[in-house]
Amino acid sequence: MAKDYYAVLGVEKNATDEELKKAYRKLAIKYHPDKNPGDKTAEEKFKELGEAYEVLSDPQKRAAYDQYGADAFDPRKRSGFGGGGGAGFQDPFDIFSQVFGGGAGGSIFDEIFGGMHGRRNSSGPQRGNDMRYDLTITFEEAALGCEKELNIRKATTCSQCNGTGLAPGASMKSCPDCGGRGQVKVGSGWISMVQTCQKCAGTGRVPEKPCSACHGTGRGTQMSKVTIKIPPGVDTGTRLRSSSNGEAGLRGGPAGDLYVFLNVKPHDLFERDGDDLICEMPIPFVTAALGGELEAPTLQGKKRIVIPEGTQSGTVFRLRGMGVKNVHGHGTGDLHVRVIVEVPRHLDTAQKEKLKEFAQLCKQDVNPMSQGFLERIKNWLSGRE
Repeated sequence: MAKDYYAVLGVEKNATDEELKKAYRKLAIKYHPDKNPGDKTAEEKFKELGEAYEVLSDPQKRAAYDQYGADAFDPRKRSGFGGGGGAGFQDPFDIFSQVFGGGAGGSIFDEIFGGMHGRRNSSGPQRGNDMRYDLTITFEEAALGCEKELNIRKATTCSQCNGTGLAPGASMKSCPDCGGRGQVKVGSGWISMVQTCQKCAGTGRVPEKPCSACHGTGRGTQMSKVTIKIPPGVDTGTRLRSSSNGEAGLRGGPAGDLYVFLNVKPHDLFERDGDDLICEMPIPFVTAALGGELEAPTLQGKKRIVIPEGTQSGTVFRLRGMGVKNVHGHGTGDLHVRVIVEVPRHLDTAQKEKLKEFAQLCKQDVNPMSQGFLERIKNWLSGRE
C-alpha cells in the first residue's frame, strides 16, 4: 500500500538532501536485518526506509511523488518513474550500500557489523528475488474486499536437500576453479581483470557431491499457491505486498516478497469517484411528475428512495454510507443516484390525445423553468430593438 515517505524517514516535507541522508543512515543502521536477525518487523522497516530514501533522494522522483503520490510509480498510470524489479524499486541493500559508500568489503560495514557483511557476503545466506503479479478483479471485489488464491511459478527451496544443494552425507569443498577465493583472473599480459567465479558464484565453495534434484543450486522451480487478502476499497494501481512469497533465498537466506498490482474491471451500473459511487437511473415520466417510490441499486442490494412530486431530470439523491469503504479505514463513501427522466416514445393515438388534453389543462406555473426561459428570451430580444 502507498506510504507517507516523509513520515517513514521521520523528516519534514522541506527536508534537505543532507537531512534525508542523515535520517536514513540513522534508521537504516537501527533496522538493518544483520543487526536484528530473525526480526520480521525490522526487515519490513528496512525495506520501507530504502523505498522512501530512493524516491526522496532523487529530485525527479521526489517531485513526481509530491505531485502525484504513489501513482507516479505505477507503470499503468505514469511512465518514467521508479526502478526495475518486481516492486518497481531497488533492492534495499543496494540503497544501503550506496548511502554508506561501500561494498561487501567496505570499511563502513566492518565498523557497523563487526566484519560480518551479511546480505552482501556472497558466501553467506542470500535473500531471494521479489516477484510481481498483475491481478484483475471485479468492481465488487475491489469495493467490498475478497480473498484470492494465486498460482505462481517461482523458485522454491529444494525439498530433497532442504536448500543446501548437497547430496545426502556430502559436504562442501573448496572450489577448484578459484581455489576458494570466489574470484578468478581473466586475460593476460597488460590487460587482465578479476571477476566472480562462475562455478561457485563467488562463494569459494562447491558441493562435494551436488543434490541430484537441484544439481547443487538448492532451489527448484514449481507452481505454488499463494492466498492473498484484498482489503475493501482498493482500486486500479493499488500495490499489495505478500511477505516472503517471492523466490526462495540461497544458502538458507530468506525468501523475497510478492508484489501484487491490481487492475479493477469497470462496472455496468456504477462509476467511482474516490470513495463515492455514482449511478445514473432512468425513471418514468409519470413518477417524476407525480412522485412515488423506486428501488435504486447499491453494492449491498436494493435501496428504496422517495421521488418527490415534480422531480427534474438530473436530480441527485444521496445515500449516505452506501459507497466504498476507505482502504485506509477513514469511513465509507456515499452513493449518488442521478435520476434521468425518461420521455415517452412510440405513443399510440389514444396516448397522444391524452397528452394533448393534459397540455391544454396546464397553466404557466406547471412548467416554471420553461416559462422563465421564455421570459429571458423575450427580454433579451426586446433589448436589441
